[in-house]
Amino acid sequence: MPAIDLNSDLGESFGAWSMGDDEAILDVVSSANVACGFHAGDPAGILRTLEAAAARGVA
Repeated sequence: MPAIDLNSDLGESFGAWSMGDDEAILDVVSSANVACGFHAGDPAGILRTLEAAAARGVA
């Protein structure tokens, strides 16, 4: 059966400014591009997204 990789950019929130619902998207995607903190994201939000992705087996 053919398969696709459903991907999304995540971890882009910064402090009090929330950008989307990463937890909900992680239930749908098979892989994620997580912000690195240069133009988006902060350390706490990036870590939260990485932990949530790992818990769901998202690449």
